[in-house]
Amino acid sequence: MNLHVDSNLALELPSDVTPQSPAPKRKSEPRAELASQFVPSGARVLDLSGDQALQPLLPGGCNYSGIGGGSMKRPALACDLDAGHFPTEAASQCDVIVMLGVLERIADVENLFTHLRFCKRDIILSYYATDLAKGLDRGALGFANHLSFYDLALLFDRYGFRIECTTPIDDTQVLIRLTPTEWLAPAAPCSVAVIADEAAGNFGARLGCQMINALLPGEAEVDHLTFRTLNAARAGYDLVILGTGNGLFPPLLGEEVLDIVSRAKAAIGIFGTQGRELISRPTLDRLIDRLDTWFARYEDDVLMYGRGRSNVVHIGDWLIDQFPLTRASNDEPLVVDNELGQELALDRAISTIQRHKQVYSTVPTALLCALTSAELAAYAEIPGQQPDLATGQFRSMLIDVFGRAYPEQKFFLIDRDPITRYKARVHRNVAKVGARIGSILRNVAVAA
Repeated sequence: MNLHVDSNLALELPSDVTPQSPAPKRKSEPRAELASQFVPSGARVLDLSGDQALQPLLPGGCNYSGIGGGSMKRPALACDLDAGHFPTEAASQCDVIVMLGVLERIADVENLFTHLRFCKRDIILSYYATDLAKGLDRGALGFANHLSFYDLALLFDRYGFRIECTTPIDDTQVLIRLTPTEWLAPAAPCSVAVIADEAAGNFGARLGCQMINALLPGEAEVDHLTFRTLNAARAGYDLVILGTGNGLFPPLLGEEVLDIVSRAKAAIGIFGTQGRELISRPTLDRLIDRLDTWFARYEDDVLMYGRGRSNVVHIGDWLIDQFPLTRASNDEPLVVDNELGQELALDRAISTIQRHKQVYSTVPTALLCALTSAELAAYAEIPGQQPDLATGQFRSMLIDVFGRAYPEQKFFLIDRDPITRYKARVHRNVAKVGARIGSILRNVAVAA
């Protein structure tokens, strides 16, 4: 095909190949044209508008049926909405119900929405709301009801529909898409205090807070407290959670913590023990007595401090739920200390650890992460100024995971089978902790 350039630099076709003017198309109804943009491809559409203006505008793959204006090829459904009739069978077989210019003309909108409610289908409708179409003579137009936007919202909510999206058609009417929603119990606000040891290690502490936040219900108002900020605690809480899955340093479990736990309507513990030679057994016993449930980190914790107690449950090291099972690819050995978790974002710290086949760690949580990906691992207790801070945690972890301990500062070969079993078991236990928290807060709300 040849192209020519005229003096205005516009491209034009030669006269002999200039296409004929297309036949004029029937002018589409703006309301129907806009409504077609709300319909997904492949949808089965039930059009209750009565004029079938929507049919030629639907996207590809749609199946159309409607009332009024039928043809020999596609007869219309016989249905008088004004008289309270409704095409229940057709509605049950469609994906989307469209009502353009319909709702204003229905005297008994409650009856109509009773039918729509049981269909549980998306609805696309237009409406002349009274606060938008103020100048209209509604009676002269045959309108049988007069609803404002607020009235519409109440109507939709009452019959189990949520407004998904809206757009104005013109200055007087709006197009609305509704989605059925299940009835939900109103959210009861609740207060939760999470008390954690900031010295537990930056990496593990941040992961633990992330775990707790994911388990708490959306309506919970949460105070994250450390042992240095206990004076900021409220007079009372619906639930106090002591620990975020890490080990708690025993000298910090004093009277202030016991007081906050005692003032709460319910309290649980999610922690392990460390520096056990420093633990005051009477103080720990008093604390456990005041907890509804202590979700103990390791089996060692249960055997040493929870024996014979009905409120002590062995959950495992729940932080393993944050580490996916994968295969390391980097042969270069990695040494991990507390600085890794402080310098990197959590996802980057996890990714860094899991890339290396050989990991040497002085941080228990980092070693746990390495067990899900590495081939060889070794550990060392934290040396220097705080020798008791991590004492016993590595051994307890290895007993929990493998059923045996390994010597300090010596690499051992990681067996993936027990890791897989342990991770699956802990994952189930984490779900139980979430269910327990939800149950406690629901019971507190009922009691209130």
